[in-house]
Amino acid sequence: MSTEYNFDGKIVLITGVGGALGSAVANAFLKAGATVCGSDIVEPNTEDFLLSDPERVDFYRADFSDENDVAETIDAVVDEHGRLDYLLNIAGTWRGDTPIHETDAATFDFLFDVNLKTMFLASKHAIPHLRASEGAIVSVSARSSLEGGAGDGLYRASKAGVRLLTETIAAENLGSVRANAVMPSVIDTPMNREMMPDADFETWVDPKDIADVLLFLCSDAAAVTSGAAVPVYGEV
Repeated sequence: MSTEYNFDGKIVLITGVGGALGSAVANAFLKAGATVCGSDIVEPNTEDFLLSDPERVDFYRADFSDENDVAETIDAVVDEHGRLDYLLNIAGTWRGDTPIHETDAATFDFLFDVNLKTMFLASKHAIPHLRASEGAIVSVSARSSLEGGAGDGLYRASKAGVRLLTETIAAENLGSVRANAVMPSVIDTPMNREMMPDADFETWVDPKDIADVLLFLCSDAAAVTSGAAVPVYGEV
């Protein structure tokens, strides 16, 4: 069963818009009629930028682990469009296959910068504008953040932080800004297929299906949902 949403007149900011999930989320909101603003450290029309039609998105190149970049980007979005209704914190990455005692501190800094600091800074600077529009934030945590595990403990910890900050933002903004997170497992992306060529791709979740959940969480249909961590890893 397909569901249609109407986001006409709404302004959406998506971090990590050039990635596989960010691209799917951008396309879903464009289809629903939203004005989509996207930010990424990767430039459009490069090999790593996967959004097929970047000209449909108002693009702002920025490093969202840098607070000056974040503040300038969000101010520019509001200046140009007059408001901000939804923030989608999609920027993130994975590193693993190394036990804690063999992991260097630079990997810690990298994962917490990309996965958690970007979400914190984007939310910090967006919240005042989202309060004005009674908007919503949706961020990407991970199924693996629910427990420890061998090899990718820093990734799990950074994504657990996303979930906890989501709960905090929801509690601090009751009645004005809803904040939720989604928890994917392995997403069916070109990079993941390349990294795990022998895996069963049929059990992986299509980014488009996750994008549909983000649409729901931003819609009026989810008006009573805030502080949730929503599984989006299929039936596995």
